[in-house]
Amino acid sequence: MKKKVPAFKNSRAAAAFVDKADLSQYAFSGAQTIRFEMKRKDKSINLRLPEELYDAVRQRATLAGLPYQHFIRLALENAIATRK
Repeated sequence: MKKKVPAFKNSRAAAAFVDKADLSQYAFSGAQTIRFEMKRKDKSINLRLPEELYDAVRQRATLAGLPYQHFIRLALENAIATRK
């Protein structure tokens, strides 16, 4: 039986684990893909929302484990990608 991957407090602890551990002994079936943002963000916007929508966005972002502004940016990117 494979070991469960431990939880890490920060990315430095995770990197140290990966450097030293034999990863073939761990189960990664529950792993999720993480998307790193490498592009520079040159522009900012100010967006006014109804309170209900703002609260719903923050709740969905929390469920997704993302900061709400990142969640909004991903939603915009997905909307643009599906239109192409």
